[in-house]
Amino acid sequence: MEQDRTERHERHRRHRGEERVVGAVPGGSTGSARLMSRTRQSPPPLAYVPVGEGPLRRLPQLLVGLALYGFSLSVLVRASLGVNPWSVLYEGLEHHTSLSFGMISAVIGVLVLLLWIPLKQRPTLGTVANIVVLACSSDLGLRLLPQHLGLPARAGLLVGGIVLNGLSVAVYVGARFGPGPRDGLMTGASAVTGRSIRLVRTLIEIAVLVAGRLLGGSVGVGTVLYALAVGPVTQFFLPWFVYRSAAGRGGGTVLPEERNPAGMIKA
Repeated sequence: MEQDRTERHERHRRHRGEERVVGAVPGGSTGSARLMSRTRQSPPPLAYVPVGEGPLRRLPQLLVGLALYGFSLSVLVRASLGVNPWSVLYEGLEHHTSLSFGMISAVIGVLVLLLWIPLKQRPTLGTVANIVVLACSSDLGLRLLPQHLGLPARAGLLVGGIVLNGLSVAVYVGARFGPGPRDGLMTGASAVTGRSIRLVRTLIEIAVLVAGRLLGGSVGVGTVLYALAVGPVTQFFLPWFVYRSAAGRGGGTVLPEERNPAGMIKA
């Protein structure tokens, strides 16, 4: 009996202590929620922002990010240790056509845009820039970077290419000019089928990877390392480059579409 009373007293004491902790924050439970919200970082807003808002900052950021992304693809190609799924497809098609790596990426981008029509997706300035800038910058990088390097140099190119790729994604996605062709296909298919973006993206990239490999594209340790590392690298850099809309900077309410963007993580 005495033990039961002691346990009840201890539970009551702990409960009162918790009330004091909550009450110490203005607004009681609301204040506690604010405290928890500050310790739990919310994802940055990535939804499309109209072209006319902050163009002098956002447009250069978009172009630089896309140029770096295209160059990073050429770095991974020269590493010769495996590339990302779409680059596997570009390499495979390069073996069977007279087109360059960059030109093939542009042609595939246009073909993917045709798939947007039944998905009721609309291209934006970022979509068009994605096709053009990636094609030019990846071909330029392949002309500038040497071939047939030793293994240590190739390993360095692989690691550097993945880091640069993740950084470039954060830069151009943070400009918030809309998704690239491949991302639009992913998000549109997800909306039409009701399946998760993660599942749709995985299925698309597996199909692209298999097709590219059958055509002779290179798959290796770099392909696996890219799949594992590029997401965390992008997530690390993204808060530094994401453009905050005028409403967000003014402390206004964040729109639902800004809290839950359609997903633009890969070109």
